[in-house]
Amino acid sequence: MTFHPNTLPDLEGKVFIVTGGNAGIGYYTVAHLAEHGAHIYMCARSSKKGTAAIDNIKRMHPLANIDLLQMDLMDLTSVVAAAKHLLTLETVLHGLINNAGIMATPFEMTKDGHEAQWQTNYLAHWVLTEHLLPLMLRTAKTLPPGNVRIVNLTSSGHLGAPKGGINFEDLSLKNSGPWPRYGQSKLANILHTKTLQNKYGPGSPSAWNGEGEIWVSSVHPSLVETNLATSVAESGLGMTVVFSVLRMSGLMSSPEKGSWTSLFCAASQDMKAEQSGKYFEIFRRLGEPRCQSSAAKDGKLAERLEEWTGEVMREEGWVR
Repeated sequence: MTFHPNTLPDLEGKVFIVTGGNAGIGYYTVAHLAEHGAHIYMCARSSKKGTAAIDNIKRMHPLANIDLLQMDLMDLTSVVAAAKHLLTLETVLHGLINNAGIMATPFEMTKDGHEAQWQTNYLAHWVLTEHLLPLMLRTAKTLPPGNVRIVNLTSSGHLGAPKGGINFEDLSLKNSGPWPRYGQSKLANILHTKTLQNKYGPGSPSAWNGEGEIWVSSVHPSLVETNLATSVAESGLGMTVVFSVLRMSGLMSSPEKGSWTSLFCAASQDMKAEQSGKYFEIFRRLGEPRCQSSAAKDGKLAERLEEWTGEVMREEGWVR
């Protein structure tokens, strides 16, 4: 592999946010960024688990600068409150890694009236990103291109999205199984990345007008041995045997190695401007066109999703 976290530059003075940073891929993303001097805000639903995770990292890296930002993606009030709190604490923001997620969970509607995977994996991160974009753009205006980045964690599971990609007639997909709901939410992460690239990436109006350039990526971290994988294997969805075979075949990565692609896209000096907006699979290999669905490359679908999301999130009062 051509990238290793040890090659990350000195990140002293840089500020990052990592959602779901207390476990799995997110935990090692936080650990490596902190090891290289960054100031990290670890987003976690549980204050107890978040604090324990920070303590563990500080035992490995005593100088690690990590703060807990409590946030529950199943509760958009919590997401907005966390974003607003962050904005009172920082005057710069160099990286946002939208890492947290749930996978193939039973059907559930959140208190905000959205299907749980759709909200956790996509809507909540869209709202968080929208609140933080002004700060990220202000930061980008003062720095050379490539110093401010957004990483959206997605999955090859987006290939399991329903016909047409996004079912705008029934976004809850109540009568579908857990995997189409998961696939739809992960497809939305890719389409969101496309929208961000068009608005703020290299060559965008924002970049040309001097309003700030933000590099963005959608990352499929490969098959990773995380709590998500374990919970799916134990959920009775017929996946126990599948995951056992994958483990025995050596096709599942450790959570630490699963963080490498996120780290490359968030902070590596080797990332190039022309890679912004791309779908990354397994370190530095670009997955296009083999590993993306046609819906994931559909610019019109990305525009429609952005229009729907902005309209609904404004109507519900989560953004202005």
